[in-house]
Amino acid sequence: MASVGISDLSDEILLCILRYVPLCDLLLNVARVCRKLYTLCHDKSLLTHVCLSKEYTVSDLSARHVVRQLANHVQSLSLRGCYWLSGSSMEHVARCRTLTHLNLTGCRLSSLRLSHLLSSLSLLNSLAFDVAPGFNSAQLSSEAVDLLSRLSELRQTLLTPSYGVVPFCAQLRRLALQFDIPDVTREGIGVCCQLMMGQSSVPHYQQLEEFSARLAPGEVNQTLLLLYLAVFSVHVPECLRVFLVSIPGPNPVHWPAGTSLAQRLGSHSNLEALQLPRCWLDSLSLERALQGNSPKHLSFSRCAALWTQLFYSLLEGGVKDAEQLISLSLSGTSHAPYSESSGIRGSEDHLDAGTMSRLVRVCSKLKHLNLMHTHYHHDNTPELGGEMHLCASLSKLTHLRSLALPACALSEGCSTRDISTNTAPPSSLLLGLKKAPRVGFRNYTPILEPTLPRDGTLGLPQLLAGCPFLETLELTGHGFISALPRLEPCTRVCAEPRGMCAWARGVGDGHIAALEVLPRLRRLTLAGLPGIHKGTGLVQMAKRCPDLQDLSLANLGSLKTMNYSPALLDTLRLCTQLQELRLEQPYLNANASFFEALSCCSRLQRLCLVSRCGTFDPVATEIFVERCHSLVVCHMFMGGTLVACRTLQKALLARFSAERPALSVVIYPLQHEDLPLVIRDMPLTLLDEITLFQSRVAQSLSPW
Repeated sequence: MASVGISDLSDEILLCILRYVPLCDLLLNVARVCRKLYTLCHDKSLLTHVCLSKEYTVSDLSARHVVRQLANHVQSLSLRGCYWLSGSSMEHVARCRTLTHLNLTGCRLSSLRLSHLLSSLSLLNSLAFDVAPGFNSAQLSSEAVDLLSRLSELRQTLLTPSYGVVPFCAQLRRLALQFDIPDVTREGIGVCCQLMMGQSSVPHYQQLEEFSARLAPGEVNQTLLLLYLAVFSVHVPECLRVFLVSIPGPNPVHWPAGTSLAQRLGSHSNLEALQLPRCWLDSLSLERALQGNSPKHLSFSRCAALWTQLFYSLLEGGVKDAEQLISLSLSGTSHAPYSESSGIRGSEDHLDAGTMSRLVRVCSKLKHLNLMHTHYHHDNTPELGGEMHLCASLSKLTHLRSLALPACALSEGCSTRDISTNTAPPSSLLLGLKKAPRVGFRNYTPILEPTLPRDGTLGLPQLLAGCPFLETLELTGHGFISALPRLEPCTRVCAEPRGMCAWARGVGDGHIAALEVLPRLRRLTLAGLPGIHKGTGLVQMAKRCPDLQDLSLANLGSLKTMNYSPALLDTLRLCTQLQELRLEQPYLNANASFFEALSCCSRLQRLCLVSRCGTFDPVATEIFVERCHSLVVCHMFMGGTLVACRTLQKALLARFSAERPALSVVIYPLQHEDLPLVIRDMPLTLLDEITLFQSRVAQSLSPW
């Protein structure tokens, strides 16, 4: 029988295969094999929509070759996050005359280069770029200004106070803004928004349909946002249907026009997505905004005062069609008083089982649900019944793809031992008569414990059985505070300073092992779970979830000792498809054994270690980076001296930067006073590697 080669396959099959090949390999390597593959590699279906964002091996030279071959074919080009490419490489994009969508966020782009690009791309309809310090709109040519006047979509990342190109875009239908301006420069000089006063025009948004603004912490960002929103105080576009504003921190700036804007959004009956800071809305304006609409995306993080009105609108007919709701965020809506003596929150602060059950029935098509920083304490009493448990209700959401839950929602109860830790200590006279407790845990063994306690509720198995297609799952204890927050400090400000919810201590290894029934799980976050001691559940989960790509672990078990280290190493050896790992633990020992196990994750691209008192082995780190060829982000914020950290960082960059153009190495003492400046100067697209875990679910609320 004659052998069949790849060249004998039909063109349709070969095109399906070639879609999985990175574009640079496709054009620079595969296309050179034979004439047939050359023709297929230049097929319009492969070159019309191009994304180079995650092709970290692309150098300036290869990027220019690729752009040259794309010139007559590409319509949509994304270089988002290609921070390693030089500014001169951006000029070659001007050859792509057929471009209609261009994303240059995170790239090196001056106002003169932007002007040259816009003057050449007459068909451009959508643009995304960064407004960096030194940007001057006066340097834009008349051809560039004329093109901007015809743009319908614009995404701006503001790194300096400026309107950017928004005043020139009179036909905008979609506008997305990212504010990332520090309050103080590296030289210690305060930043203000007076730079904007010299501009001759302001945005008007006459035809705007979608508006989105995402802020990093800082007063300058909030002040600048109000300048962008000033026009909304006078006129709200008739076609506006998406309005998303995310302001971090405990005290978002007040905008007097917020309530009137919400009411006007409701008068058009075309609202699709809404997210406003908690001080911009009241119950009446929220009711009017939702009345008669069929929203698809709603986010009310930390809006405790709107809790009642939101449920009333969704459940009592205030919303026209609640089944259209796809994304819902209720993160941080708890507001009831906390009992310091008992460690248990009042019943009025919990998620009501009956209300949540009704919500699930009404909003049956939910795909993304965020209940982080709320509370649910199951009483386990017969009168509640299995259907009343929160997990049993959520199991009815068969379309659910991402879920963020408070850890206490999975707990079997609050033990007397946990409650007693919050009570007053006994008299010092009796301490000498008390036998000292034994410190530590028994040695780790791979023998697993039962999946769940025998007397526990069946809530978690019901949830997992009803939502087998979950791809993203986040379980976070209410008291978790990241040691290194950046763009999403919401968890930091929502976390209670008095500590962990006592019920979260009931979530242990058995609960994590139960996640093995989620074969499609891709992203998993576990943070602030003191009940995980040996980590055997991680091993069991990793065995049955082989396609896990993103794993975030923070503050598991005891914070004074890292008792689950052996299980963690076994877990890493099993996660062969892992691409991102974020590990935060106060006493992390990144020794040779750790990096040897991590080397089994051959596809790992991004690594972030956060450990205030942790240690690292420089030799083992260098060997690991050498073995893991896909690694392009290595961020380690550990203990140790500044000299040791800088020495290792320089050694890694000097050895591997030539073969990995996108390599980003940051090794710094976590307690060093210059750390905020170091984080701020990192490439913008890499800052997500050290943000809080809630950001993934929060980003899914954006409809475009």
